[in-house]
Amino acid sequence: MKDFIVMNKTALVVFAAAAVMIGMGPASGEAGTVFTKAIRICLECIGIG
Repeated sequence: MKDFIVMNKTALVVFAAAAVMIGMGPASGEAGTVFTKAIRICLECIGIG
């Protein structure tokens, strides 16, 4: 396991940064914003909105 960590330091750093950023999105309320925009785009494609 130690060899795996030593060989993949960059991948582990990127993975940890991604996990932190994924956690920050919902914590700052961005999930609701993205959901609202997705609804608007879908309604525009159907022709209702």
